[in-house]
Amino acid sequence: DAEQVGSVGLAEMLNRSNLLALVGGGSHPKFSDVSVLIWDDAREGKDKVVLEFTFPKPVLAVRLRTDKLVVVLQSRLYVFSFPHNPTKLFEFDTRDNPKAVPPAGVVELCPSLDKALLVFPGHKCGSLQLVPGTSSAPVTINAHQSELGALALSPPGTSVASASARGTLIRVFCTHSRQRLLELRRGTDPATLHCLSFSADCSFLVAASDKGTGHIFALRDTRLNRRSALARVGKVGPVLGPYVESQWSLASFALPAEAPLLCAFGR
Repeated sequence: DAEQVGSVGLAEMLNRSNLLALVGGGSHPKFSDVSVLIWDDAREGKDKVVLEFTFPKPVLAVRLRTDKLVVVLQSRLYVFSFPHNPTKLFEFDTRDNPKAVPPAGVVELCPSLDKALLVFPGHKCGSLQLVPGTSSAPVTINAHQSELGALALSPPGTSVASASARGTLIRVFCTHSRQRLLELRRGTDPATLHCLSFSADCSFLVAASDKGTGHIFALRDTRLNRRSALARVGKVGPVLGPYVESQWSLASFALPAEAPLLCAFGR
């Protein structure tokens, strides 16, 4: 409804429900980019905005779950109970997260109600912070040497995949032990990853980048993934070692390179 909310910069739907979180943006916004509006499309009448949250700085990302609302600013993250009687549960300082295009605000909230898990950038370059509960202190995974570029949580919240801003390597970690499970190679040239996504059964991971290519990796039967031809040579030196040991995608496909993309698996 452009008449009521104007142009929108961010929109997030609560599953497939009538509730949406909206942030003003674009060419003709009626609301500031420091506010999150909760829009109830099932509400009768013109006024469908049922809640409004205002913050000190522009909102970069919003995540919704049936019991939580997460709002990401450049260097701070807020978590609220949701949607009944919203109350701020906690807030965390994060490393600067200045992205202004999707995936704006590197953050993931576990979709499963059986696991209260939140993942966002740590204070150290390339690190992840995992919050396993509403009152738990964050635990840290040192995932990359350069800044984080993308995150994804598996549907049950047992694994987290991350890529750096370079976009060449994707690493998968166990959220319980924090141990690295896999290292996957998208390519050798730097790229901006727009999306990482697990399949529903956690057997595969898809990645999409600004190179106009999508890549699919096997997570369970890793024999399906390609390896470097040098891996068949035998022992290699410390410089080539990590490159040779990486796993490459089992399949790739072309995508439009003009705009950021979202990717997902069907059920």
